[in-house]
Amino acid sequence: TLAVGPGVLVPRPETEGLVEEVLKHIANFSGPVSVIDLGAGSGAMAISIATEAPNTQVIAVEKSLDAIEWLKQNVAFYDESIRIVQGDVAEVLDGVKCDVIVANPPYVPDSQPLPKDVATFEPAVALFGGSDGLAIPKIFIDAAARLLKVGGLLAIEHTETQGEAIAEILSTDFAEISLHQDLSGRPRWTSAIRKSA
Repeated sequence: TLAVGPGVLVPRPETEGLVEEVLKHIANFSGPVSVIDLGAGSGAMAISIATEAPNTQVIAVEKSLDAIEWLKQNVAFYDESIRIVQGDVAEVLDGVKCDVIVANPPYVPDSQPLPKDVATFEPAVALFGGSDGLAIPKIFIDAAARLLKVGGLLAIEHTETQGEAIAEILSTDFAEISLHQDLSGRPRWTSAIRKSA
């Protein structure tokens, strides 16, 4: 069980399907695999990947200082090999290239009302993604295009209504764009492969 609290998003069950598919992809590699978790929050995806796939070298990127404290606590408990980087995804890790990126950006449209339990206990900075919910995901996708090797995999979460728009944003730098359903059958994340420039 991950430690969470004020200032960090509580991990959602829909993330499990994304992680499972990423682990299948990683299993195809014979050597070390470099993985970056953009917007790592409490570290749920980074820790799952690092512990389930020992051939990975995982970097967890998180901007929020509040979330970083929970991330550090969880990494210290589960897998100290994970490197933590505090900073904006648009600016971090200059010159780094990796094999896999997982991302759970803030993607809720600014005007969308939230269930009371979410609105009360979850940090707005981890939820809201701009007027249409796509401004922050676009920043994450641009960062992934910069950080991924050609042929590298991006897996990104989004709302069940954003799949088409996310695919459109991805089409500039990515190929093999696939929409995936979560465990309850809702289209909640997309995978894509970095194209050559």
